[in-house]
Amino acid sequence: MLKAALFFALAALVFGVLGFGGLAGFAWGAAKFLFWVAVIIAVIFAVLGFTIYKKVS
Repeated sequence: MLKAALFFALAALVFGVLGFGGLAGFAWGAAKFLFWVAVIIAVIFAVLGFTIYKKVS
């Protein structure tokens, strides 16, 4: 997921340099969305790893 966010961020940079403002905005929005989804999933897994995992094993 972070690789996709990095890809969209780089694509936004390229589109912005080339003058494609609409595509750059879309790519930047997608990059921000994917980054925050990855952060939220990582936090959820960290919380589950510190709580539920110890009870199961």
